[in-house]
Order: sequence, then C-alpha cells, then structure tokens
Amino acid sequence: MFTRMKIKLFLLILISLFTTTLSSQEKVVGVIENDSDSKPISNVHVINLNKVVGVISNKDGEYEIQAEVNDTLYFSYLGFKSIKIRVTNDLIKFKNSKVRLTELAYALEEVIVSPYQLTGYLEIDAKNVPISSSYRYSIPGLPSRGYEAGSKNPGAISKVFGAIFNPLDFLYNLFGKKPKQFRKLKLMKEDNRIRELLGTKFDRETLTELLQVDKLDIDEILRNCSYSENFIISANDLQILEAISQCYAEYKLLNRK
Repeated sequence: MFTRMKIKLFLLILISLFTTTLSSQEKVVGVIENDSDSKPISNVHVINLNKVVGVISNKDGEYEIQAEVNDTLYFSYLGFKSIKIRVTNDLIKFKNSKVRLTELAYALEEVIVSPYQLTGYLEIDAKNVPISSSYRYSIPGLPSRGYEAGSKNPGAISKVFGAIFNPLDFLYNLFGKKPKQFRKLKLMKEDNRIRELLGTKFDRETLTELLQVDKLDIDEILRNCSYSENFIISANDLQILEAISQCYAEYKLLNRK
C-alpha cells in the first residue's frame, strides 16, 4: 500500500514538472508592418538573440517565435532598418502585437565601370584579367581545408604557421573574452532560418548582434585566423560565420593540446 502511494506521488510530481515546463515555453505572436503604409511585410527574419532561433513572417506579416520575458527579438528585412525589441509580459500576453519597420533611403552614387579589354584569345586574356591574390595553405594533422595568407610572398607561409602554432596569440584573447557568445556558433549553424538570413547579408550587423562583439572584433578574429583582407571584405555573413566557427574549433583543439 505504501509503495503504491509513493508511485502515485512520484507520478503527480512528474506531471506537475511537465506542466510547468510546457507553461514556461512562452511564445510571441505578432504582425510585422511597413511603417509608411501599414501593409504587412512577408519574409521578415525574426531571431531570438537569446535562444538563437529564427522564424520568417508569412504572407500576412504574421510570425510566431519561442521567447521568454527579457529575451531580445531581432527583426531584419532587406531594404528596411533592422530593429531589436525586448520581450515583455504584455508582448507575450497580447497576441498579434504590431511591429513596424522603416524603409531605408539609399543615395546612389555614380559608378564608372572600366571593362576589360578582351581580345578573344584565351592565353592573352587570361593574363590581362586580374585574379585573386589570396592563397591558402593546408597543414597536415589539422582539420582545416586550408588557411588564407594574403598575397603570395616569402612571408605568407610564415604568417600562417605563426598564427596556428601560437595559441596564446592566435585567438586566446579574442575568444577568451566572451566564451558564452561563441557557444552560440553551433546553434547559429544549425538553424536554417539564421543561415538563410546570413547568406543574404554582407554588413555583419546580424553577426554582431548574435555574438555580441563589434564588427572590428570580427575582422580581427579573421585576421588572426589568417584569412585575407579580400575575404574579409567580400564574404557574406554566412561565409564569415563558417570561417569563425572553423577557426574557433581549431583554436580549441590546439588549446587542449
């Protein structure tokens, strides 16, 4: 009899804990509109910077995302100013709260294009068209597919070895400052919505918000990982994420050794 009572009590505790967990998984449900005409905006990326999860608004501008009080939601859409909103009890309680995005005004400057003078002969044209001056070096025993070292010169390969085999100067100070932020790297890579957004952006804005580091810090991380200036300038945010993630994984491997 006593054993049955203990089992019932145990089951009641489990049910209570399960119910509490479900109730704690709150969601924010809302609508995103254009501030100028109040029309709904579809395909807006909404990211919970704390949970590192993302969703996209539907054709009616509606979105639903897991969030708790004091989480920060980040709204981003091409051609509109990105905004951040702190989650409150009211935002969770009242469904279909409206978020309005403001269009960006771009001033287009005159661009002069100098076309290549091609002759039609492959051997001649191949010499006249500039190619990337960045080179990558592979190091046996390390998981990387290679390291960029900038221009091909006698000091390039020594730059790679100097960065890889000096863990203290390599990334200890950079990654060691904010280890919690860099634990988000894995979550960011696993969320397809976030990857999709980063693949369309080149401004590092979303990366800085997710990782809570400055754009200059991101550039410095890549330089310490021996990525070229050309890559740092031209890569999209998803490529930058992959580069930082790979670099961080190798830093931890070397640090353990």
